[in-house]
Amino acid sequence: MQRRSFIASTAAALTLGASGSSLSTLAAASNAKFKLRYAPHSGMFKAHAGDNILDQIKFAADQGFTAWEENGMPDRSVEEQAKIGKLLDSLGMKMGVFVAYGSFDEPVFTRADHAKRGLVLQKIESAVEIAKRVGAKYFTVVPGSVDQQHIEDAKWNKYGGPRLREGMQMANTIELLKRCSAILEPHHLVMVLEPLNWEANHGGTYLRSTDQAYAICKAVGSPSCKILYDVYHEQITAGNILNTMDNCWSEIAYFQAGDNPGRKEPGTGEMNYRNIFKHLAAKSTEMIIGMEHGNSQNGKEGELAVIEAYRQADRF
Repeated sequence: MQRRSFIASTAAALTLGASGSSLSTLAAASNAKFKLRYAPHSGMFKAHAGDNILDQIKFAADQGFTAWEENGMPDRSVEEQAKIGKLLDSLGMKMGVFVAYGSFDEPVFTRADHAKRGLVLQKIESAVEIAKRVGAKYFTVVPGSVDQQHIEDAKWNKYGGPRLREGMQMANTIELLKRCSAILEPHHLVMVLEPLNWEANHGGTYLRSTDQAYAICKAVGSPSCKILYDVYHEQITAGNILNTMDNCWSEIAYFQAGDNPGRKEPGTGEMNYRNIFKHLAAKSTEMIIGMEHGNSQNGKEGELAVIEAYRQADRF
């Protein structure tokens, strides 16, 4: 399942071209824990820590990060999952999301007769076991595409039958999410639904805005069905980040960051991340913030730039 500017002058200098020596000195100046639970992911600190995910997690902890995110966790072996969970616990780090189920181009949730709906429930059941091994509470669900008409036939859908009207698509989505929630509720686990933008990355996905996900979560009415508020996607789709956060707060359980344009670390785009994180901190200092973006620069200097960007954004 992967952009805006808080821009302080120091952060801009660091992110957009400070010398290697000054960047290293500033990044190394403080490895105190961050105020908020920013969660790096595998590969983000590979130049410093190497290929082993356990070493990458240790490096992140040494820099002051107190959470970790791993979308591809289901693809790792049971043994490796257990090691990751044990290490995170020993370091006092929270496990963020992994992707339990993700579909981008099929109407899996929106069509009640789609063949893969049973697979969704199987994936949710598997996610329960993965969550236990890694110490996770949250995992991501991307519920497929809108029910689109076949490009060659405006009357019939390529998955069979006429295109469903929007109300039916929503009803089918809510019904399947209720079934998923019934699996999760006894374990006190939470699937977080991620709205994705159509304009730059994921045209045609069913969930495309936070207010839409809010309405669906309210209709599902379960503590196990909440929103993943990825502000990169929301900025592209609608903007108005702080008000949307306030209005949808009761259904938001997880946060992801990334600047726009470019989907890189804070300070490389148009968003004021220092204000965004300050606003979030006033509501919760425990919510995990997945660093759902790439590095704007390669190698060790790029990794230090990411760390310093979050140091700057964390100064509120």
